[in-house]
Amino acid sequence: MADTGVNATAAALLGLLHEGPMTGGQLMAAAERRFGSYWSMTRSQVYRELPALADAGYVRLGRPGPRSSQPYAITPAGKRVFARWMAAEPGREIVRNPVALRAAFGRYQSAGQLKGAYQQATDWHTAALAEARETAKELKKEGDAHGAAALEFAVGYHKAALTWLKTAPMK
Repeated sequence: MADTGVNATAAALLGLLHEGPMTGGQLMAAAERRFGSYWSMTRSQVYRELPALADAGYVRLGRPGPRSSQPYAITPAGKRVFARWMAAEPGREIVRNPVALRAAFGRYQSAGQLKGAYQQATDWHTAALAEARETAKELKKEGDAHGAAALEFAVGYHKAALTWLKTAPMK
């Protein structure tokens, strides 16, 4: 994969900043709403990337707001590096499912442990599925067909996970 100058987290922040200046907290909220169902980003990642993006000239800092919140805006250089990132091949997908990993070692767990892990995952996927569906509807209403389509991936993922959880062995 070609070096685009930014990692996926930085690119996601630059993509969100195309919508206008935002503080770190606003970026976290926007990221959670827009792609939290299929792409994880932690607060520490956001606050680590923002100064690096500023140092590289890809974002500029605005005037501090209430409680010293610092808004960031994308620069023309940031738009160019984001465009390069978008044009590059996305690379290989990485799947990391902690419940599937536990299931792989299920013979070393009790039926109760497995049942608990599966139930926790079922509860989480059920809630995440509902949230992804709702946000996809909202994005469609807002005219963001691409954002809604990305959330349809999350809908399919959560449905597949729930189907798998129904058939996963208890012992």
